[in-house]
Amino acid sequence: MKKLTTSVLAVVLSSTFVVANAQQTNDTVKTSNIEEVVITGALGIKKNLNAVTAASQIVGTKELTQAANPNALQSLTGKVSGLTITNTDVGVNGTNRIVLRGSRSLTGDGQALIVIDNVISTTTILQQLPPDAIENINVIKGLQGAALYGSQGVNGVVIVTTKKGTNSDKIQFNLISSVDVSSVYKLPEIQTKYGQGVQDTSFSDVDYNGTNFVPWENTSWGPEYADPRIGGTLVPTGLPQENGQFLLAPYAPVKNHFANFFKNGIIYQNGVSMNVGGADSYAYLNLNRTTNEFIVDGDTSLKNSFLFKAGKRVGKFKVDGTFNYIFRSSSETDHGLYSEMTQMPSNIDIRKYKNSGYEGNYSIYALNPYTISENERYNSKSNFISAVIGLEYDFNDHINVTYKGSLQSTSNLSTSYNNGFKFARVYPDGTGLDGTIFSQYGTGDVVAFFNQSTSRRSNFYGDFLVNLDYDIVKDLNFKANVGFNTQDNDYNIQSVGGERFQIPGFYNITNILSPYPAYQLNNFITKSRIFALLGNVDLAYKNYLYFNGTYRKEFNSVFSVTPTGTSDQEVRSYDYYSGGLNLIATNAFPAIKGNILNYAKLSASYTKVGNAPINPYAVDQIGVFPTGYPFGPNSSYIANQSPTSEQIRPEKVTSKEASVYLGFFKDRITLSGSYSRSDTQDLITRATASSASGLASLQNNFGSLKNDTYEADLGLTPVKSKDFEIGIRGSYSRTETTVTDLPPGINEINLLSYSTPAIGIFAIKGERFPKLKGTKLQRDPNGNVIVDASGNPLSTSTLEILGNATPDYVLGLNMNVRIKNFTLSGTADYRHGASFFSFTKRLLLFTGGANETADFDRSKGYVIPGSVQNIGTAANPNYVANTTATGNNPTYSGATGYFTGAGRNIPENMLVDGEALKIRELALTYSIPKALLSSTFVTSATFGVYARNPFFFYAKNNENYNDPETASSSGQAAGIAVDGQYPNYRSFGFNLNVTF
Repeated sequence: MKKLTTSVLAVVLSSTFVVANAQQTNDTVKTSNIEEVVITGALGIKKNLNAVTAASQIVGTKELTQAANPNALQSLTGKVSGLTITNTDVGVNGTNRIVLRGSRSLTGDGQALIVIDNVISTTTILQQLPPDAIENINVIKGLQGAALYGSQGVNGVVIVTTKKGTNSDKIQFNLISSVDVSSVYKLPEIQTKYGQGVQDTSFSDVDYNGTNFVPWENTSWGPEYADPRIGGTLVPTGLPQENGQFLLAPYAPVKNHFANFFKNGIIYQNGVSMNVGGADSYAYLNLNRTTNEFIVDGDTSLKNSFLFKAGKRVGKFKVDGTFNYIFRSSSETDHGLYSEMTQMPSNIDIRKYKNSGYEGNYSIYALNPYTISENERYNSKSNFISAVIGLEYDFNDHINVTYKGSLQSTSNLSTSYNNGFKFARVYPDGTGLDGTIFSQYGTGDVVAFFNQSTSRRSNFYGDFLVNLDYDIVKDLNFKANVGFNTQDNDYNIQSVGGERFQIPGFYNITNILSPYPAYQLNNFITKSRIFALLGNVDLAYKNYLYFNGTYRKEFNSVFSVTPTGTSDQEVRSYDYYSGGLNLIATNAFPAIKGNILNYAKLSASYTKVGNAPINPYAVDQIGVFPTGYPFGPNSSYIANQSPTSEQIRPEKVTSKEASVYLGFFKDRITLSGSYSRSDTQDLITRATASSASGLASLQNNFGSLKNDTYEADLGLTPVKSKDFEIGIRGSYSRTETTVTDLPPGINEINLLSYSTPAIGIFAIKGERFPKLKGTKLQRDPNGNVIVDASGNPLSTSTLEILGNATPDYVLGLNMNVRIKNFTLSGTADYRHGASFFSFTKRLLLFTGGANETADFDRSKGYVIPGSVQNIGTAANPNYVANTTATGNNPTYSGATGYFTGAGRNIPENMLVDGEALKIRELALTYSIPKALLSSTFVTSATFGVYARNPFFFYAKNNENYNDPETASSSGQAAGIAVDGQYPNYRSFGFNLNVTF
């Protein structure tokens, strides 16, 4: 594979060089000068590409909107090297985690900072911002470029710039509209050899080679479909319906087994924008409405957004203003219904039970997913308002002052309820369930509940800068930005809730019979503040040597403390700084610049910043209100047994980076590469305390880690003419985070764990982070599983390392092909080397739905493939091939017993390869020729069709159990996919874009 890949790459590169060299003197399409590109960096400071000393990448509006993704954050996937976007929740309110260049901390969420129009924002707001309102997104991957944001920029920065009015005095309107249809994709593959049943004679004592057919079972441990005594015949399925009769269906696999539950989702996007401008003013208005009918019936969302920007210059004074309002409402059900559904045997058509309720479900051991969806809902309404003002005054050509101030407010009303259900139907005699009720089989009654919370988050952000621009001497330019930054963040939430309704269907706290005690509810207020003095210096010597230096003195309230025994607050400050140097070699040494090499840039930087992954009041928290102390439901006040040290300080992150950027044949070929090394000292972690101290744990500065990142980007434009153009961009990124030290006496820290089975996500001294651990199968020197005399596999007594939760490397590919007025574009990426634990696979092993539970003759029991027994001693082993069935039980029940017991509880059996190749986007666009529009009021018009997530290819041992990019946590503990996580979905649609 490596040899083949190298050969293909060599052919592509060599042919591209030949074609580009032949065409470069005959370009009929203007190629932009890379040295003229101006980008917006930290604090809104604009620089041309020559002066940018940190690795960054810009994604423009065309790339963001090519497949009409309503989520601007998701549309970045596969387009930026070193950027990882993980689905922490697939749903109508899907959430994502955005990480640049891996982890620099063990705690906190480790996500990149989001800045919108030079004001710090959140991923939630970026996900709701209409992509067509975005001018570009500058992803700053290097810490040197993010150092001015201090501890908030330690994980890199995503700078979003929204559109503003043009320089034309004529008002310009733009209409966009798109409709796409979504369908569930990559549902788990299940075996279709055996159907519903288990070794249970309560319904029928007919023996089918060691097992029985049971119509209400949630497992597939029943007869073979090929058995002529039952295969294809009409049999009772599910539970008796309200009339006491069973539904009848053929005993055969149902087509689209799991997919039948889901419907086609539809997303409508409609927007209109207006812009106008002139030499001294501009205005831009964007209105957008997006509705989403999700693939789960009843799950819907609505988003309305309003964005207005305007600016005016009067003499030496300039004012800019932005007002953004986003309203979002949604309703969704409990995602746990997916777990209830994936237990279904393959002979069940779930659609037949849509109106059967809980008591007429397909199984007595699972809840009806349709009934869950109807009776358990999570509804929310949110309002986001952002007002930004920018002021600028020019004293002269060399000095000006700027102020950027923003007030953001987000209010949210969330209501959740379950109507509950008390089982009462007595199943009739002759059904095998004679005289029993549903709740006797382990599920219990469904408890009704109601919760409601109102929350409000307000953020004030302000930057004041004095900006200098001087030519110190003829060839040396000096620019400086000096000022301060202030931030105030307030959050409050009030919650009520309880169980059991007095009047069914009335969702109000006054209707609750059993209110929740206060300690079970969220009712709190947090406030935090950041103040920083900052400075930025840029030096440019001639047009080839550039230096950038930054300094920030940060006061962060989360580290302020009132020392024990005093009443005076100690306000602490921390110094962060960086320096970067660029050499434009093609300008410094004109002899190397020519028709082949037209641009060469070399960069190096050093950065020292901090990280503050602790909550407000953590340092000053001196007590807690425990439950049941001193007795019963009473509450008292005791010392906090898991405090944060008063001496805690920010994590210290130092970063060194080197990069190169090369342009060939008038940038027909571009090649860039970078290496960065980040070292984090004084990690903030929680360590177990001595029992003599009276503390359970202490949060303090312990340990260190390092982060090595390698990136390469290759851009090819082999053909570029008036009617035909090909553009290809490929990327490679590799990030390794290693834990180099932990607290004395501690070799690992458990970030997330489960007891059954025994698995967890760990930070381990000397190992890559994060690691997957669990009990492991014992194997002989040849890798064969060792079993005992009863044929049962032997496992380790301690948790062992099973894999890495992050990929070894990621490859990205973006392509655009234009033929006259048609443009075909696509985005794909490939991830290699990660693993994850799949609880969906564990569930399917239990139910007998997994393929590996049926690739043998169940009637003869289960012999672990390739297993061996040790007939020698532990000291002198002698391994021989094993022929003993598990449990020494060569019967159908022996196979069932293994996979419903030990087989699903050995973590190694849950480990799945996270390798994946994904075609993220495909889009075909047609631009109507301007000649056809010349006699109309329309300036331009395009029509396109597109697909999002049209094709995924997973590793062989991932039989669509879970998407490898899903995670059960929004923090650093990635690597566990739960069985309640929806599968991914793909969308196909069309869009229209008209400007007049």
